[in-house]
Amino acid sequence: MIPLSIPHLAGNEWKYVKDCLDTGWVSSVGAYVTQFEKMVAKFAGANYGIACMNGTAALHIGQILLGVEKDDHVITPNITFVATLNAIKYTGAKPILIDVNPTNWQMDLEVFEQFLEQETYLEKINIDGDSQFFSHYKKTKKPIKAIMPVHVLGNIGDMDRLVSICKKYHIGIIEDSTEALGSYYKGRHAGTFGKIGTFSFNGNKIISTGGGGVIVTDDEALAKRAKHITTTAKASPMEYFHDETGYNYRLVNILAAVGVAQMEQLPDFILNKKAMDAFYRKELDGVGDIQFQEVSKNVDPNCWLFTFRTKRMRELLTFLNENGVQSRPFWVPMNRLPMHGGYDFISNNDQSNEVYESALSIPSSSGLTQEQLQTVVDTIKSFYN
Repeated sequence: MIPLSIPHLAGNEWKYVKDCLDTGWVSSVGAYVTQFEKMVAKFAGANYGIACMNGTAALHIGQILLGVEKDDHVITPNITFVATLNAIKYTGAKPILIDVNPTNWQMDLEVFEQFLEQETYLEKINIDGDSQFFSHYKKTKKPIKAIMPVHVLGNIGDMDRLVSICKKYHIGIIEDSTEALGSYYKGRHAGTFGKIGTFSFNGNKIISTGGGGVIVTDDEALAKRAKHITTTAKASPMEYFHDETGYNYRLVNILAAVGVAQMEQLPDFILNKKAMDAFYRKELDGVGDIQFQEVSKNVDPNCWLFTFRTKRMRELLTFLNENGVQSRPFWVPMNRLPMHGGYDFISNNDQSNEVYESALSIPSSSGLTQEQLQTVVDTIKSFYN
């Protein structure tokens, strides 16, 4: 079976993990954690990086940093991995789901802006003695504290327009860049357009620590608070005095060691992904009714997970998995999940469901051989022939 997306552990992973074991620095304090944070932040072009146990934790902390509280609203696309919505639920906030664009599968900014124009109003809120304007949802009269744009599959939407809209309507940006390490919009790295960006290093991502995440920001105060509350808000290096509710969310040194070794290989991984993407697009162009994800000329994607649309998705999915090519359907839209289906879904014609019913992901590991790539393509062609 050719796997869908697995880590490529071909560098100094063993060496650095052995160093952790030999020195006893295996937990959440250690040199590799700091080194990994700096490497990710530098690569993304951010001033600060704060390592977390996973991308979901990073999204949760990002909301706390922007003051998201119970019954506030956070906007997110309807197509994303469930962690985005789960992280919102952790804060007690209520998501507002926006439909996706049918060609690039990112949040539909026409729908988003129309919603804000028609369904929100601006009102001041006093926060810690400081009055701030926030957009409020007319239906609930509650503030919309943040938006989590998701860079689906490492692609990126029109960030100039999104930033402009959010500035106009006073909405903080927490970028869910968990799939987009190595992706750029007009030369600027994903995760650096808002106050906070987040990355994930799950086993299927472009680099992996097994499980891990990093928050990036240019704001020193936010960075310091992020590190504080991810380490149980311990306020004294000696005493066990904690000055607020904190979280045991720090990445452990032994996993950060793997991350350092992976970051050393990231440029090569990106080149491999781009070559894979180009090969699939060339070989599958015109095959059956296959439609590729559209990528704007302003976007330089990391080509994380190759996914295309076909009306015969379910048949092809079964065929590929039965013939040694591991494939997966797209994420079920959030409004179709039982625990999230009650939230408001803003849409003109439910493109989310159309994308879900037709999208299929195929093997995309960084270490795929040319022979494996050819096997994937030949198997898909044999299905349509």
